[in-house]
Parts: sequence; structure tokens; C-alpha cells
Amino acid sequence: MKNKTDIIQLFNDAQYNETYLKICAPMVRYSKVQFRNLVKKYKVDMAFTPMILANSFCQNSKARTNEFLTTKDDTPLIVQFAANNINDFLDASKLVYPYADGVDLNCGCPQRWAMKDGYGSALLSKPEIIHDLVRSVKNNLPKDFTVSVKVRILSELKTTLTMCQQLEKCGVDFLTVHGRTPVQKSGEPINMEFMENVFSILKVPCIANGGVKTLEDAKKMYDSLNCQGVMAASGLLTNPALFSGIKTTPVDCVGTWMKLKNYSGNKITFQCYHHHLVFMLEKVLTKQQKQIFNYLQTFEEVDEFLVKHIINDESISTNVSHISEFIACDFDNSITDKHNKKCRGCGISTYYCTCEKYSYENNEGSFFSSYVKTSDDLDYMDSSIFDEKTL
Repeated sequence: MKNKTDIIQLFNDAQYNETYLKICAPMVRYSKVQFRNLVKKYKVDMAFTPMILANSFCQNSKARTNEFLTTKDDTPLIVQFAANNINDFLDASKLVYPYADGVDLNCGCPQRWAMKDGYGSALLSKPEIIHDLVRSVKNNLPKDFTVSVKVRILSELKTTLTMCQQLEKCGVDFLTVHGRTPVQKSGEPINMEFMENVFSILKVPCIANGGVKTLEDAKKMYDSLNCQGVMAASGLLTNPALFSGIKTTPVDCVGTWMKLKNYSGNKITFQCYHHHLVFMLEKVLTKQQKQIFNYLQTFEEVDEFLVKHIINDESISTNVSHISEFIACDFDNSITDKHNKKCRGCGISTYYCTCEKYSYENNEGSFFSSYVKTSDDLDYMDSSIFDEKTL
């Protein structure tokens, strides 16, 4: 049975204690369960999964296996989805409901592929879609399961304020605001003025995101913005102990990461294990050591390097009793079955499709059962381009 946390009560408790929630951001490839376990040992109060494509998650069992893994005590946990239609977002939310404390809609990803397909920042210009997505989950799942949105600021203050007020009216339980516009690069300074104005007019709990590299950065942001939470991303990758006030990755953190890998068995990839260590050891290794470490190829080679240069017996035996058993997620087949096939005409699940561009009964193919004739009289037949999309 998965342990659960009341997220709203978590915000209320922090406010009562005159403090803020320290939050691990959704980071593609990096906010996996092992890393969530690690940072929670170092004062992180709440963690997000990586951004997950809702349509692939609903449709593809491999996507569910690769993108969502949890443990009994992996809480507070928010699952972040990229979605652009109600059917995908609602069904994906229903699938993770037994194993998470809430879902978050990504409206801030600035990557070109996401924008092109109507995900992430592309939704900021379509508030009616965001409204429908948020309301669909709010109306169909229990109230203690939160629905939130993560956004970036816009180039104009007025439009940013309007956007955030609209999101609040949609019924979001809390809002995360990244202090850069979609076109700004990660190294550019965040706009504290915009964020201060946004947080001053909203009544829902607000999380500030962007530029947090140290605990001092987080405290300054909290004091300046009067926010209810502070989220860190790359700062936590470089130093998972950031929120505990430690300046660089401590030795016992590296030892715990090794123990987490050992406990995970085949549930963690070498790439995940190695890449996290590349970030963690950025300020620890010498230039020569980095050159060697970057080209290690196996778990054994990495562990041998760590034992030789970084950790000792004491750090290897670090108490990791906070690691709980993995949960075998039992996703509802009645939901996933709806998404098994997509219409060749519009790409929407055939269960939900109303476009009538494709007909299984009226095909003209003498061999291929999936022969399609579109309104433009272009002929399509089954091939690899129709294969199930994987992440």
C-alpha cells in the first residue's frame, strides 16, 4: 500500500511554522525515484517526477515502466504530465492516482519539440485548454488529490498577471512560477519583480523556481517573494544536499547514492547512476579525475573509482533505512485499453476519436487491413510510421 500525503495540509503546516516547502523540480531523465529518495534525506519536503508525456504514458506499457517507478514511502510526490487534451491528461491522472499525491500540468517547457506539438509553453497562449485540463481532473478525482500548473513568466507583466489569475480561477491547488520567459536561457537572471507582483495578487500557494543554487538563494527568494515554496532544479543535481545548507555534495551523499543503486538492482540504468554522479562531483573532482570519470562504462568501474577517490567504509555504510520497498504499479486496464490504438487520421485514440477520417470497415486495401484514404486522396498503409510511439 502506498503512503499518501495531504499536499494542501503540507503548505498549511509550513505557513503555520513561518517557513516554506523545499521542493525538487521535475527534471527530464533526472527526477527518478532513486534521486527523489536521495534529496529527501537532505531536507527536501516534496518532489516531482520528470515531465512525462501523458499520451505515451496512457498508450504504451514501456513508457509507464520507464517513466514511473515509486516506492512505498515515495511521498509527497507530484507527477508532472505534458498534455494538450483532456482525454490524455485525465486518464494519465487516473492511472497514477493510487501512487501519487497530485498531478502537475507542464506549461513551461520551452523546447522546440514540445512547442511544436502543443505542449509546455505553447499552452500559455491557450488558457481555455489549460482550464479544461485542470477542471477535468478536479471534477473526476478526490479533492485531496491536487492539480497544479507550472508556468514561465511572459515578456509583459500585465499578461503574466492575467495568465496567473486565470490559472487560479481554473481551480489549481497551487502554482509554480519559473522566473524566466520561454525564450530566456537557463543562465540568465530571473525576474524577481515579475514574480513578486504575481505572488502578491494570488491566493493559492505559490512556488518560486529559477536560479536556486544554495540554501541562501532559497531563503532570499522566500523572504523577497513571500512564497509558500521554493523549487530547485540544476542546483540539486550539482548538490543534492543543497537545502540542508551544505555547500558541496557531501561524501555520505555519494555513499548513499551508491547504496540506492545497489538496492535498486535492475530498476536503475547505468546512465542515470553515472550522470547523476557527474553532476554531484562537479565541484569535488579535479580536472584530471573528471576526464577519467566521464569515460567510465560500467557500474563496477564507477564504484571502484568512488571507493578509491571519494568515499570510505563509513560513507558506504550510511544508514539508508528511509529507502522503502518498490511498488509494482497495477495500472487500470480499462483506461489503458482506450489508448492502445490511435486513429490514422488525426492521431487521437480511436476510443475518443470523432474525426471519421479513418474507417476499419470501409478500407479499400486487398491485403493491408489498415489501408487509409484521406480526403486528399493520399494512400497510406501500415508501416513503421504507425508503430506505437515510445519515449
